Amino acid sequence: MAELRNRQWLLEKRPHGMIKESDFRWNETSVPALKDGQVLVRNLAFSFDPTQRGWMSMDTYMPAIPLGQTMKAGTIGQVVESKREGFAKGDLVQGLFGWEDYTVNGGEGLMGLQKLPRGTDPILALSLLGTTGLTAYFGTLAVGAVKAGDTFVVSGAAGATGSVSGMIAKIKGCRVVGIAGGREKCDWLVKKAGFDAAIDYKSEKVGEALTKHCPQGINVYFDNVGGEILDDALARLANGARVVLCGAISQYNNLGERNPVGPKNYFNLIMQHARMEGFLVFHFLPRYPEAIAEMSKWYAEGKLKNQVDLQQGLENAPKTIIRLFTGANFGKQLLKLGDPQ
Repeated sequence: MAELRNRQWLLEKRPHGMIKESDFRWNETSVPALKDGQVLVRNLAFSFDPTQRGWMSMDTYMPAIPLGQTMKAGTIGQVVESKREGFAKGDLVQGLFGWEDYTVNGGEGLMGLQKLPRGTDPILALSLLGTTGLTAYFGTLAVGAVKAGDTFVVSGAAGATGSVSGMIAKIKGCRVVGIAGGREKCDWLVKKAGFDAAIDYKSEKVGEALTKHCPQGINVYFDNVGGEILDDALARLANGARVVLCGAISQYNNLGERNPVGPKNYFNLIMQHARMEGFLVFHFLPRYPEAIAEMSKWYAEGKLKNQVDLQQGLENAPKTIIRLFTGANFGKQLLKLGDPQ
């Protein structure tokens, strides 16, 4: 093949506080020749998730990204050239790849190299049927153990995981209350996603609103934000409640600098015979096919909506990740580079 030029974003600095565009550096280089066992992938779309803030700062469930290497994201791409058995030109693949036009991969990385069925919609596969959708599925059903009649509350409710968790709880017969930022997002939750109520944390006192909308207490609280909102929910638990710790985006910009703020109202877990449990979606890897099949069915039936915030162009990758932490995104944050050929 003729030499291909590769545009990349490298991690230049460990972020302090809010992620800044200057934490990344633009680089252009040539694509290396393939070795046996590798494929060359043209990247089509990237997923942006709050957990990437941790990857930039410190070792988490994966080692911190080394300075000077490409920033990483869940990616769907198309094979351009293959020296790996079972992969051919034109195949759609998924993995944890760099912010770049082309990636050479031999199956390494947290997600490895997964071949997707022909005809897969890359946007759907990175959103509703991707990691965040699977997180919502297992967090709601396996960890939260929702059942009909439960009052289910979710924070970050207009985000990629929160919105899907609430819709799944609704499918299972729960009364669902979402906490989100801004009237537009709250209106969407009630009018489009089918939530019973939505609380705008920007204009309402969350604790008072929870008391109003959950007069019998909260049976399941799905937490994506941590901080004061977690405390508000802990203070209003029903007997036997389950608290699902999925994320704590309000604390992420302090990672690597000071310890996150812990909950003040944890004593209510004792008083209400409740439990609080954290999880990572990778714990449920063997059950992914089950989840994808069921969510695909619900999506086809119109019971699940796929709200996507789609940005365009590799040059906008730093701006796109920052959207997650300013609340600018509405739904699953993705960046599109191109279409399958």
